Amino acid sequence: MAHALGALASVSPSVAADASLRKTGFKINNNLSYNNKLWIPLSPVNLKSRFSSTKYRCKVVSMSVQQTVRSKIPVQPLELENAKEPPLNLYKPKEPYTATIVSVERLVGPNAPGETCHIVIDHGSNVPYWEGQSYGVIPPGENPKKPGSPQNVRLYSIASTRYGDSFDGKTTSLCVRRAVYYDAETGKEDPSKNGVCSNFLCDSKPGDKILLTGPSGKIMLLPEEDPNATHIMIATGTGVAPFRGYLRRMFMEAVPTYKFGGLAWLFLGVANSDSLLYDDEFTGYLKDYPDNFRYDKALSREQKNKSGGKMYVQDKIEEYSDEIFKLLDGGAHIYFCGLKGMMPGIQETLKRVAEERGESWDTKLSQLKKNKQWHVEVY
Repeated sequence: MAHALGALASVSPSVAADASLRKTGFKINNNLSYNNKLWIPLSPVNLKSRFSSTKYRCKVVSMSVQQTVRSKIPVQPLELENAKEPPLNLYKPKEPYTATIVSVERLVGPNAPGETCHIVIDHGSNVPYWEGQSYGVIPPGENPKKPGSPQNVRLYSIASTRYGDSFDGKTTSLCVRRAVYYDAETGKEDPSKNGVCSNFLCDSKPGDKILLTGPSGKIMLLPEEDPNATHIMIATGTGVAPFRGYLRRMFMEAVPTYKFGGLAWLFLGVANSDSLLYDDEFTGYLKDYPDNFRYDKALSREQKNKSGGKMYVQDKIEEYSDEIFKLLDGGAHIYFCGLKGMMPGIQETLKRVAEERGESWDTKLSQLKKNKQWHVEVY
């Protein structure tokens, strides 16, 4: 699995602020204030009435402490909360839904290896989904292995909540890394071997049409029975997509039926600081919800692990292993999303840590799966 609208009139007011939204993590709306200022006055203390002698007379300075609170953003339609089961396969490869590209924005800085884009798509409220699900995308053109047939479906984890980046239930977002092939001998790019769908998406323009299938997937759905649960999220690169959706639902959106009061802990592994995805959003949550959110980054080309090698997510997991194991023993959910190559190193680390604790990792993993605490989506 890869991870991965000229704006229509019905959504254009919301989409206009999209670029700002993703930079700041919050959408501009002239009718709402997201920086309510609360003043906590400290009353002056009159010591003179207590001590009649001027010997004990003190001057007390009255102070005000300013605290900035960012309001959550209203979402609609709230009917999207009513379904008891997630929507599944509403559109299939033989009859896909034709959606429209709203915007394509480069997410990474100039020193990032490769290009990753945030793509907003208008589905007109016709392809609803839940956080943690995926869409299928059918790129244009003919299937090279089946002449006369359309291209195969490519799956992309959805990077937004069910309300989308415009908070109105009409859009979805994908996080897509452009797949580029370089010849091993010449070192030059070979366009004939580049990823068909990722390049189609990253090259798209507002107003372009896109064929969607799905939504699909249940393994990465966010369990909401306990709003005070702990969720440990481990991502490499664009595998952060579903976690962006979780975190927006937890910390950005005002959803009357879901008021998160637990702990969300995100581990994100990328090459360097320029490769960080949605970092402004995540650091904003860290500032606003320090008791409910933790955020650890593994920057393989900038940080060293304890052995002096490159820092990968499994090294961060090992660093906090005691805490993570205690949280898992207490019922925490743990999620993994990204390239399948991430899992062997993570599994080896968890097995080693378990053995050091005198536990059998196979037994523990079996129990986590049985309790539905273990969620993996790799591609």
